[in-house]
Amino acid sequence: MMEFKGCGTALVTPFKENGEVDYEAYSRLVRRQAEGGVDFLVALATTAETPTLSVDEKRRILLLTYRNAVRPDGSRLPIIAGCGSNSVEATLANAEVLDKGLFDAYLVVVPFYNKPTQEGMYRYFSAVSEALDKPVILYNVPGRTGANMTAQTCLRIARDCRNVIGVKEASGKLEQMLGILEGAPEGFSLLSGDDDMTEAVMEHGAKGVISVASNVRPDLVSDMTGAALKGDFGKARALDAKLGPLFKACFVESNPIPAKEALHILGLCANRMRLPLTEATEDTSKTISAVLGSL
Repeated sequence: MMEFKGCGTALVTPFKENGEVDYEAYSRLVRRQAEGGVDFLVALATTAETPTLSVDEKRRILLLTYRNAVRPDGSRLPIIAGCGSNSVEATLANAEVLDKGLFDAYLVVVPFYNKPTQEGMYRYFSAVSEALDKPVILYNVPGRTGANMTAQTCLRIARDCRNVIGVKEASGKLEQMLGILEGAPEGFSLLSGDDDMTEAVMEHGAKGVISVASNVRPDLVSDMTGAALKGDFGKARALDAKLGPLFKACFVESNPIPAKEALHILGLCANRMRLPLTEATEDTSKTISAVLGSL
């Protein structure tokens, strides 16, 4: 199965002032990512405000991701599509509406709101992965879901589910991430879900990041992960230090509020959100402006 490594951008969804999806801006953002050197793209995940999108919007966004995910050399970027929800039926229904020819793997989050046990997570992912016809990447983000998938549960799923190829780990727990790396079966990858932990976990064997900050600076984040993959950790650490203020700024408010404000300041899209998210505060805007200036 395909291995995802390096920098993958969790794409934002730009909206017009009237609240409609700005498909032209979205296409430009995808092309900017491809030109910026990222290794793969993630559509319809948390950063995309996916819970606020209609089925038709999701389909069109995925199509535009595919059409515009072309590198300068003409090769196509791999695409991961988010489909996770908080029940097996809803997750599979989300997957069913997506055109299977437009992406390469699914991103499936730990069920949110339910607060499942570890056994519940195992059974859920077993059922979902068995029903899906493409590789699956688990997504552990307890700050969003209210439940943490332990290293032991993650590894149990990795061993028992034939098409689960990796995990996006956003628990913020280094010890947990190292436990996954130490016990991972062959072909199973860990991707950081926290920009500010990426370089550190790549030194221990993580394959890369699914990044929020690369929406803003795809060139620098992909340079950092590229250096780490080559074993040039001196360069990777230097880029991590340079990017540190951006990594921090992207989470001073709920993601993707700061990232979208940064793109607005850069003139790439409006800073419009869909409720319950709201536009960045004045303090956040000042913080983002200062960080962009320093870069």
